[in-house]
Amino acid sequence: MLKDKVVLITGAANGIGQATALTVARYGAKVLLGDIDEAGGQATKKMINAAGGEAIFFYVNITDSKNVARFTEHAVEQFGRLDCAFNNAGIEGSYGTTAEYDEKEWDQVLDVNLKGTWLCMRSEIKHMLAFGGGAIVNASSALGKTGIWNMPAYVASKHAVIGLTRAAALDHAQQGIRVNAVAPGVIDTPMVRERIYNADPDAEANLLRMHPIGRIGTPEEVAEAVAWLCSDAASFVTGTTLSVDGAYMAK
Repeated sequence: MLKDKVVLITGAANGIGQATALTVARYGAKVLLGDIDEAGGQATKKMINAAGGEAIFFYVNITDSKNVARFTEHAVEQFGRLDCAFNNAGIEGSYGTTAEYDEKEWDQVLDVNLKGTWLCMRSEIKHMLAFGGGAIVNASSALGKTGIWNMPAYVASKHAVIGLTRAAALDHAQQGIRVNAVAPGVIDTPMVRERIYNADPDAEANLLRMHPIGRIGTPEEVAEAVAWLCSDAASFVTGTTLSVDGAYMAK
């Protein structure tokens, strides 16, 4: 499905990013892995290469425009081109009501989740234009389509990612670049287990009730959606946000 495509992935050290890296590599892609977690990123690289795939890791802080530019250039230097990108890196930030939320926390969440996604897209698109097109997938969230209490910065940033995705899709629709987003529900990642399950013994049962399918998702299920959006099978799909949420938003 992605044979010989060059795919860039941020937030590739664990969770959805790692699962997506393994999935696209299994479909034949060459993968540039990016993260601030060097140990995790190197571990993902070793997993792909041990399975017969081809991956390299590059440290990237997506809030640093020069670092981002160097990161995307590395894909071209190492693999000769850039075909696809999954802008997955993001943070939840702290919890608090809109009236109580800390300004520095707000700035950090928006800086990573929104500005960081835009910086990545800006650099990726420049390279894709040079090679005649490409496909970009941005990580939004079910909370990019609805609200929840005590997470104003995260909710705002993920709504904004959907708007940015639509704008970029329109900007570059006639230049061979497709831009879409995925909106996962709650996914069984180390972050969810550490920050939510471990903090509240009732959290897992509450989250299950929020998903009509009766369970939360797996990173691999989101990864398959990203791989499809990157592939030529989705050649007429651009400017959309694909929910991968077990009917969370269907209620």
